Amino acid sequence: MPSPGIKRDEEKAKQWDSAGTDVEVGQVNDLDGANSSTLTEENSLYAKLQAFAGKYGVEQRGIERVPDNERTDTTMSQVGTLWLSANMVVSSFAIGALAVPIFDLGYVDSALTILFVNILGIMPVCFFSTFGPRFGLRQMVLSRFFFGYYGVKLVACFNILACVGWSAVNVIVGAQLIHAINHDVPGYAGILVIAFSTLFICAFGYKLVHIYERWSWIPSFIIFLVVLGVFAHSGNFHSGLPLATGPAEAGAVLSFAASVFGFATGWAAYAADYTVYQPADSSRASVFFWTFGGLFFPLVFTELLGAAVASAITTNQAYSEAYSGSGVGGLLAQVLVPPLGRFGEFCIVVLALSIIANNCPNIYSVSLSLQVLAHATERVPRFVWTAVGTGVYIAIAIPGYDHFESALENFLLLIGYWLAIYEGVSLTEHFVFRRGFKGYRPEDYVAPKRLPPGFAAITAFLVGVAGAVLGTAQTWYTGPIGKLCGADYGGDVGFELAFSFTAVAYLALRSLETWHFGR
Repeated sequence: MPSPGIKRDEEKAKQWDSAGTDVEVGQVNDLDGANSSTLTEENSLYAKLQAFAGKYGVEQRGIERVPDNERTDTTMSQVGTLWLSANMVVSSFAIGALAVPIFDLGYVDSALTILFVNILGIMPVCFFSTFGPRFGLRQMVLSRFFFGYYGVKLVACFNILACVGWSAVNVIVGAQLIHAINHDVPGYAGILVIAFSTLFICAFGYKLVHIYERWSWIPSFIIFLVVLGVFAHSGNFHSGLPLATGPAEAGAVLSFAASVFGFATGWAAYAADYTVYQPADSSRASVFFWTFGGLFFPLVFTELLGAAVASAITTNQAYSEAYSGSGVGGLLAQVLVPPLGRFGEFCIVVLALSIIANNCPNIYSVSLSLQVLAHATERVPRFVWTAVGTGVYIAIAIPGYDHFESALENFLLLIGYWLAIYEGVSLTEHFVFRRGFKGYRPEDYVAPKRLPPGFAAITAFLVGVAGAVLGTAQTWYTGPIGKLCGADYGGDVGFELAFSFTAVAYLALRSLETWHFGR
């Protein structure tokens, strides 16, 4: 027997049928778009919390569809600056820095990997960003059209783990920076400062996140330019030429590529969250290319810089000791503090605080994924879930502070795997079965019986997991195919196999599903 929540969803969808829908162009009216004022009409604890939040300018909307009359964010550049600030951070620098101490690559092979793999990784993020203005739906809600009403709950769980995990990893990097210039400051203190600053911004919601991200990239970019200038002047750069060859080099490039891909494509599962307030008639090309520019420039710039600075580890004892003692924070401190003194320390602090911009999208979106899990969690206001998510990643980051390097590498690869699976299902559904944006009825997002059953998506997801297991090459496990892609340590092809296994399986299974269920 359908639950009361499901009945409400189906009744809401029926309203659309009587009002009419222009399926051809994917435009719909606003019968299911919850205006902000309707979120506080009930005399319940939920309504009281929402009313309280509204008094202080906190965004009240959660996963409800944004109606046309509230899509007033016409500043297209904000789409780009959000991603620019979120990636012009020390975490991106840390990805590039992994190339030398972890994967034993030279600078040229690292640079080529960074350039081309980032393009591959950000394409899905740019594409999914165009869904926000079109339908006014958050990314996890949109995913109901790919995984079904119930199947998306599994995807939401993975996204929650990703948001919380990225936040913990990022805040550890910031704490390392602070500890590198002042060893009297314990790691947990830096974690708490960054986490609570992020919470303050994300609690207020979409508008404040965009306002902060619009400008926060500027000081970070200036300081990275200082790092570039000081390091170039030091003469410690080592090109690592000539390029290595053979199975060991191939395996190292593949494994480093998996880390780069995981970081770049990590935004795909919440890309539409930051464009839902854009007008429905916004140019898809503009949204795509603003997102592309906002991602590509900071990722490539900071990762190339990280790989360059890390190259000094192989020839300079001071850099090697700094990295061994304080990780990426020690590496940056070695570049800035000896030649610049107090100003160098100030630069390190600013870079540590740049983590706030990186964590804002994670913590804002984790609340939306939590609301997708059930009707009960949807009734918890977004800002409450934001606080809960913050508490959880603090609890992970503090004990994980001393094991950052291995945790970062393993976590990046795992994230790359599940997102490759997510993209294998969603892109196949969009291009093959829905044949573009014309194939969506956005009003169906609240009607389980009008969405895909989800059997094909979940089965294909499991097939993708098998592909990832076969292709992985990590310190704790190397799959049989991964072993063949390198020397002693293999080479990681987990995300390539995860995507291809998923897409092929979904193509076959979804064809059977649509034939049997008619949807």
